[in-house]
Amino acid sequence: MPTHKIKRNYRKAKYVLYKETLVDFKEHLWAFVGAFVGIGIIAYLQYNMFPKEDFVFLIGSFGASSVLVYGVIQSPLAQPRNLIGGHVISAFVGVTAAKLFPDMIWLGSAVAVASAIVFMQITKTLHPPGGATALIAVTGSPAIVKLGYWYVITPVLSGAIILLIVALICNNMTDNRQYPTSRKFTKLKKKIAGKITVNKIN
Repeated sequence: MPTHKIKRNYRKAKYVLYKETLVDFKEHLWAFVGAFVGIGIIAYLQYNMFPKEDFVFLIGSFGASSVLVYGVIQSPLAQPRNLIGGHVISAFVGVTAAKLFPDMIWLGSAVAVASAIVFMQITKTLHPPGGATALIAVTGSPAIVKLGYWYVITPVLSGAIILLIVALICNNMTDNRQYPTSRKFTKLKKKIAGKITVNKIN
């Protein structure tokens, strides 16, 4: 690779790192509020549904998602498509692997995670916590395994939707935060802000 390209990539990496570390008090506050509310709701709803070991694993999976959707909201891996799609696809793949290899957990685990990564890449829904979601489908307690493909709907899809709804609210409470980062949403947010301003003036 030419020297000027290496230097340009290095400057870009420094800038991204600088932006990610340049976080003010409000950023910390809304990241905390979002994660607290999102995980709190999921934990409350799932606490009476599954054994304690599954409770820990499931919250672990969504806990990793919370780091992205509340703490690194500009990341492509944190966008709604990735959050919902990554978890749902991984859950489906994980359940399928569990059914194909019911007596070989080591093989089912490997197939679940590896396949989940590939399918997320193909569908452009790469979301790192999805790997944990796929793994849980294979290694979870009998209560999880018994769910079969219902596992995809609840707790996975329902939990991801809760995280998304909270993220849409908390990540758009200030002018410095916007989620998702798509141009369409940016235009929509400006239109809404403009209408609110006009109404206040009138």
